Amino acid sequence: MMKVEEDLHMVGGAGDTSYASNSRLQEKAIRKTKDIVEKALKNINGEVVSKSLVVADLGCSSGPNAFLVISQIISAVMEAGCQKAKEILFLLNDLPGNDFNTIFRSLSLYEKKVKEENGNQVLPYFVAGVPGSFYGRLFPSNSLHFAHSSYSLMWLSQVPVGIDQSGGVNINKGNIYISKTSPPIISSLYLEQFKRDFSSFLKLRSQELVNGGQMVLSFLGRKSSDPSKAELCHLWGLVADALNSMVQEGVLEEEKVNTFNMPFYAASKEEVQQVIQSEGSFYIEQMQTLESNWDPFDDSDDDQAFDNVRVDTMWPSV
Repeated sequence: MMKVEEDLHMVGGAGDTSYASNSRLQEKAIRKTKDIVEKALKNINGEVVSKSLVVADLGCSSGPNAFLVISQIISAVMEAGCQKAKEILFLLNDLPGNDFNTIFRSLSLYEKKVKEENGNQVLPYFVAGVPGSFYGRLFPSNSLHFAHSSYSLMWLSQVPVGIDQSGGVNINKGNIYISKTSPPIISSLYLEQFKRDFSSFLKLRSQELVNGGQMVLSFLGRKSSDPSKAELCHLWGLVADALNSMVQEGVLEEEKVNTFNMPFYAASKEEVQQVIQSEGSFYIEQMQTLESNWDPFDDSDDDQAFDNVRVDTMWPSV
């Protein structure tokens, strides 16, 4: 069984197969939410920012996208947000296996670029890494002013409880995610795991954010009310077909493929909203569905056949 916190991470480095070289789709999502992030920063209660603005990027991964988030926030704060902020502390979070080394090795080059673009006008900022799962506590109480997460919350803390074995028999044999051939209970198990994880995430962030802070979350979702008909099911289905073909060719053991399931769930807008309202730690200021063409190099929104990016702007309830 996969130990998500130990085993799951994006491919590090800067080679052809690295996340840094293959994250254009995630970059598009970050750029699409730029205005939402700017609005959220403007809404931060200025009374809670004495001098330093503390920002957490949850699921930062490595590569240029981590620095894109930093750039957008620096620009937004300098232009209109948090007028009292004289400096910014960025806390970059991801699982322990994340390639933090690449981030920090690239930091000096990024700082040089920022100075070239902004001269001496840029606010002082500091960057620190915080390894750990965002399904656990990461920061001191009332320490964050702004929390941001993009393309991360569809990853679960673990493979759903009960999906691996039932009475010694695998109940999702031949699949690695929800599919049209999966028993109905598979969808229910994934939904319940998402509810547990997302509820924990919200509860923990409410403890870490100051009263008057803000949070922006964006993650892959689905348009269909039926999880087995979601567009991402087709993608994971192709991966399952490839793995099963490798079993037939003797490259992989059948037992390993049959016991492998993705710790991933593409929630519907209604499911996301229900968890937020049920958990009760946050108010939803706005919820948007942002369409994105699945081709990372096609910036048009014409292709509506793929999953959505869900964006929630929230602040802690009192």
